[in-house]
Amino acid sequence: MSPVVVLVGPPGSGKSTIAALLAERLKTTHRDTDTDVAADAGKPISDIFVDEGEPHFRALERAAIVAALQSGGEVLSLGGGAILDADTRADLAGHNVVFLDVSLGEAAKRVGLGVARPLLLGNVRTQLRNLMEARRPLYGEVAKLTVLTDDKTPEQIADEIQEQLG
Repeated sequence: MSPVVVLVGPPGSGKSTIAALLAERLKTTHRDTDTDVAADAGKPISDIFVDEGEPHFRALERAAIVAALQSGGEVLSLGGGAILDADTRADLAGHNVVFLDVSLGEAAKRVGLGVARPLLLGNVRTQLRNLMEARRPLYGEVAKLTVLTDDKTPEQIADEIQEQLG
């Protein structure tokens, strides 16, 4: 058994919000691999980055994704950088992967300036743009469906996903 749907996208695209909404509608649970990593490590992701570094975080993230893809019937949201790992991209083949796309301006508004996102330290807008430009092709590579989330309510986004995936 596998997840009902897997959501990928950059920070601020709405993955966690949409996962919870879809899970409620589909009468199942949702799982967020960033939450899994933080729970397993016993500390926030920002602390993992500071204390052990990004490679350690990525190893924990990879393990969380492998476990999540083996559990079934839930809505799964992956961290924004999860698709950087080639093995993860390969593992997503055959799953209902939805790329929640968002414009830079909208993502910057949603993420804000005071958040604890280690890869967005410094000039948030510039860092976000660089992340989005580098990752967008990888999101597209794994996705069966791309949904632009700008100017849409979570309900409209969930409707579109349900209509397109059946």
